[in-house]
Amino acid sequence: MNTINDIKMIEFSQLGDDRGQLVVIEGGVNIPFEIKRIFYIYGADSNTVRGQHANRQSEFCMINVSGKSKIKAIDQQGNEKIFNLDRPYIGIYLPAMIWKNMYDFSPDSVLLVLSNEHYDKNEYIRNYDYFLGVDKK
Repeated sequence: MNTINDIKMIEFSQLGDDRGQLVVIEGGVNIPFEIKRIFYIYGADSNTVRGQHANRQSEFCMINVSGKSKIKAIDQQGNEKIFNLDRPYIGIYLPAMIWKNMYDFSPDSVLLVLSNEHYDKNEYIRNYDYFLGVDKK
């Protein structure tokens, strides 16, 4: 069972010069999975809460490539931790079966999300009470 302690902040190498910065992210190299899906959230405001679910199989790496946002992660024991994503070279790795809420988006926020799984609506758990009671083996 994954817990809050399995969540990792990742600092990606910045390669840059007077022309600007370059950040390279490679699946299986600096994130712990091969990338099968990429999506991003933008246009959300400080009152918007996204996520509000857990995934049975999907792992995620989230990076605010512009602006900032916060991620509240909760494990099945109810332990929670808040992460601030406010630099485009810092990401957060979230394993499967972690409840996640993304919120407090700045006006210029673009939250990039990388996943190890293709979208499957059946692997989403959207009921928090059910999540807390799901197979804790």
